[in-house]
Amino acid sequence: MAVLARPTAAPSRVTARSGTAPRVSRVRDVRARAAHGHGHGHGAAVGEQKGFVEEMRRVAMSLHTREQAPREGGKRADASKAETRPVATWTPTGEGYLNFLTESLAVYEAMETIVETDASGVYGKFKDNGLERSDALRKDIEYIERRFGLSKRDASGAGREYAETLKALAKTSPPEFICHYYNVYFAHSAGGRMIGRKVSELILDGKELEFYEWKKNGGLEASLTRVRNLLNETAEQWTREEKDRCLEETGKSFQLSGQLLRLIA
Repeated sequence: MAVLARPTAAPSRVTARSGTAPRVSRVRDVRARAAHGHGHGHGAAVGEQKGFVEEMRRVAMSLHTREQAPREGGKRADASKAETRPVATWTPTGEGYLNFLTESLAVYEAMETIVETDASGVYGKFKDNGLERSDALRKDIEYIERRFGLSKRDASGAGREYAETLKALAKTSPPEFICHYYNVYFAHSAGGRMIGRKVSELILDGKELEFYEWKKNGGLEASLTRVRNLLNETAEQWTREEKDRCLEETGKSFQLSGQLLRLIA
């Protein structure tokens, strides 16, 4: 725990709805290059990756700025959006960080409840995979409240909005829900950790929160590999149209995640 327009391309269904998702033509361009890509999550390359997850990763990387991803970033930084500026220029506060953690909890609780209670067989396979963040976030929220003398609050903004979006997509469009599932968890394991370290240096005297630690199921790398394989297996059952629908939702995922990051930037 945020996109490029081609003059002749018609907007996808997602683009028309959100105004930020990549156009179908761009998704297909990135897809065509995916076989040559490598890396995990939205982070540094660690070896060749295959399957649909690599397509998802390449589309996500194309929506990063060059500052965020020098090798693969395809966007210009927007100075009006604090979350796209270098993290070193952010000015986090205890109040803002608590708001970020609280709103993030709503997002992770929504996804993890969907997985835990799934009766369709679509999402249940992702249960207890090691990437879950809700328990860690609850502990960190209590810590931040104590450290800064802040009162408990409920999610009422960007996180609540994102959670409602996820609940709706889980019912109506599994490929689009899976897009958000991938981007939220994998981005947090890469860029999210870097953000967490920087914020910790600035306002927590270097203390690392549990949100940025993965202690279950063999640790982070084992959990990422496990979920990556599950995502690839899931996508093997989709048509090409469903896969493209998943990829086209990436911009919406960045938009909603960006609204969360704005709380601490």
